[in-house]
Amino acid sequence: MADQAERLRELVRQKQQVVTEDNSKCKIITVTSGKGGVGKTNIASNLAISFSMLGQRVLIMDADLGLSNVNIITGLIPPPKYNLSHVISGEKDILEVIAHGPCGIKVITGAVGVTKVANMGTKKRTDFIESLDSLLPLFDLIFIDTSAGLSENVLSFVLSADEVILVTTPEPTAITDAYGMIKAIAAKNEAIKVGLVVNRIQNIIEGKKVSDKIVNIAEQFLGLKIERLGYIMEDALVRKAVSEQAPFFVTYPNCKAASCISHIRNKLAEIPEENYSDNEKGFFSRLFQRFQS
Repeated sequence: MADQAERLRELVRQKQQVVTEDNSKCKIITVTSGKGGVGKTNIASNLAISFSMLGQRVLIMDADLGLSNVNIITGLIPPPKYNLSHVISGEKDILEVIAHGPCGIKVITGAVGVTKVANMGTKKRTDFIESLDSLLPLFDLIFIDTSAGLSENVLSFVLSADEVILVTTPEPTAITDAYGMIKAIAAKNEAIKVGLVVNRIQNIIEGKKVSDKIVNIAEQFLGLKIERLGYIMEDALVRKAVSEQAPFFVTYPNCKAASCISHIRNKLAEIPEENYSDNEKGFFSRLFQRFQS
C-alpha cells in the first residue's frame, strides 16, 4: 500500500505540471439528499461508472462518515482495509486509501459505525476538505456521496463542490426534505449550481410533477435556480443488482434505470442529443419528450 501511495504522489506531481500548462480542472460533484433511502449512493456510483466509460478519470468518495455503503454498490466486497476514518484519524493520508473499482473508477470508502468520524469538529472537517486538493490533479471528476440530512459535515461537502446533485423521490417526506436541503444551500451560497434528479418514478408525468414543484418553489421563495437533470424510472433490476452487490449500469446495461443514468450523464457532460446512440435516441425521445420545460 505504501508503494502504491508513493506512485500516486508521483502522479500528483506530474499532473500538477499538466494542470498548470493546459488549465484543465478537476470537477467536484457532490451528490446529496435531504432524506435517507432515496437511492443517492446508487445514483452517485453508477454515474461515476458511466463517466469512466467515456474515458474520464473518475473517483467516487463515500463521505457518509458513519454508515458507508459505496463499497456494496460498487462490488468491493470485502471492503478495502483502509477508509476515510484512517485519513481523519491521521493514520493514513488520502492517497493511501484509494481502491480500484469497476470499469476503471477509483473508490474511497467511508466508515461504518464510527461516531467520532461522523461528528468531526470544525477544524478537523476543514483540514480534511483541504486535504482533498492532493486528489485534484489525478482526476477529471470526483463524485462525493454524502450522508443524508443537514449536518455540518454534509453542508461542508455540498458547499465545497463545483456542482451539487440533489436526489429525491416522489414521496412527500422526501420532497419536503429536499426543499429543506435547498433552503440550507440557498442560505449559504445562492450562486452554487444545483441539479435535481427525481428517482423511482412510475411514469414521466409523476416525475415532471415532482420536479416542477421543487424547482418552482425554490425559485419563487428562495431565488435559487435548480436545473432539472432528469428522472430515473422505478426498475426491479436496480434492486436485483443491489442484492447481487454489483452496479446496475454494468450488470444490467440495457435496463430502464441504466438508460436514465446515461441521459443524466450526457446532460452533465453537455453531450448533444444528436450524438446519442440510436438506441438511446429512441428511448429518450419516448421517456423525456415531456421532460423539457
